Amino acid sequence: MPYINTRTNIEISKEKEELLKQEIGKAIELIPGKSEDWLMVSFEDQASLYFRGKTDKPIAFVEVKLFGASTKEAYQKLTAELTSIIANELDIAPNQIYVRYEETKYWGYNGNNF
Repeated sequence: MPYINTRTNIEISKEKEELLKQEIGKAIELIPGKSEDWLMVSFEDQASLYFRGKTDKPIAFVEVKLFGASTKEAYQKLTAELTSIIANELDIAPNQIYVRYEETKYWGYNGNNF
């Protein structure tokens, strides 16, 4: 039950969005037990984002929310992969990208909770 939201201060074309979706769908498998089958993704482009008090460079904030928990090592691998994807597809420098993780023990779907 992962959800990944990518927020950036630049425009994301529909073509890039599709590529990002596909690559993130593969990357989520770095977290044991997670797959694209249950992955929900969203993109928020042209957001009002400031980093270090400035908004003159491309910036990205990636939120990864998931049901349950994983290991520090798995999160490190996913952070490296998400950073690489965002850097390559959107031309955002790795030092301008934050990745945040949130684990939850309650997740609702189809009118019920897991």
